[in-house]
Amino acid sequence: MTKLRELSGKNVLVTGGAGFIGSHLVDRLLAEGAAHVAVIDNMFLGSEENLLVAQTTGKLSFYKDDAEFASSLDYIFNRHTIDIVFNCATKALNYSFLNPANAFGTNVTVALNLLELQRRGAFKSLCHFSTSEVYGSAVYEPMDEKHPRNPTTTYAAGKAAADLAVESYVHMFGLDGFIVRPFNNYGPRQNHKGLLAGVIPITAWRILNNGMPEIHGDGQQSRDFIHVRDTVDAVVKLFRVLPAGESVNISTDNQVTIGDLVKRIAAILGYQGEIFRKPARAADVLCHYASNQKLHSLIDYSLTDFDTGLCETLDWYAQRLRPAP
Repeated sequence: MTKLRELSGKNVLVTGGAGFIGSHLVDRLLAEGAAHVAVIDNMFLGSEENLLVAQTTGKLSFYKDDAEFASSLDYIFNRHTIDIVFNCATKALNYSFLNPANAFGTNVTVALNLLELQRRGAFKSLCHFSTSEVYGSAVYEPMDEKHPRNPTTTYAAGKAAADLAVESYVHMFGLDGFIVRPFNNYGPRQNHKGLLAGVIPITAWRILNNGMPEIHGDGQQSRDFIHVRDTVDAVVKLFRVLPAGESVNISTDNQVTIGDLVKRIAAILGYQGEIFRKPARAADVLCHYASNQKLHSLIDYSLTDFDTGLCETLDWYAQRLRPAP
């Protein structure tokens, strides 16, 4: 039986901790009783605003630096005694179409930097964040953890390579590392700006700023959307029980097409105009419907109803993105 890990009273490092999922994780770790949380983020998509609540606790140290540089991590480990690392550092999937080599390299380099530190005894436990994109389009549904890894972008290929690195270091050196694999997260703080925006926030931004929402291709590509707070809840609970070397999907039981999603957002925000059709994106995953059977066998966790979560999320964006009168 796996020995239960503890978060309370521990010193934690979160790479990418000023980002969307990372900042929600930071808030939860502090609520769980972590003694101190250090965050390193190069601000590629992160924002110090995401850490405002965490800063009020007096238990946060923030480093605007890059975990791709081993020397930057060495600096943090020399200043802090770290027990646990949550590796959320990455660059957005869409970035791989702009700089494919760097999108791949970031995922691999950060993971290897952390694994080398762990191998040398710098910290005890590593929770590595993977992505559903490592599976590519579904070969069978629902997609469980044994589904073939067939990444179709360099972002996903880098994530798959990082997963393999974690697994190999665990097997070779007996490290306490494991992999969580969230499917498509949504919720407050997700990036809404430019080419690297998530589909929900960018669609909201366009509608709120008198633009036209977009659908790429026929809109039938599907995703398994999960609210970020449900992902973080699952990660914290999995941290205690998931055996070293294993991976687990974090997902819901829903599958939503992008075409339907954009139409739902338009309806909620009262948009009645046209929807702009664009060509399908190259290498786009067509189908993502996950199995969360393993997750349910390990922990009890609740899921936010998608319609409820979507309305809450859009209300959050509407308060921040709607132009001043």
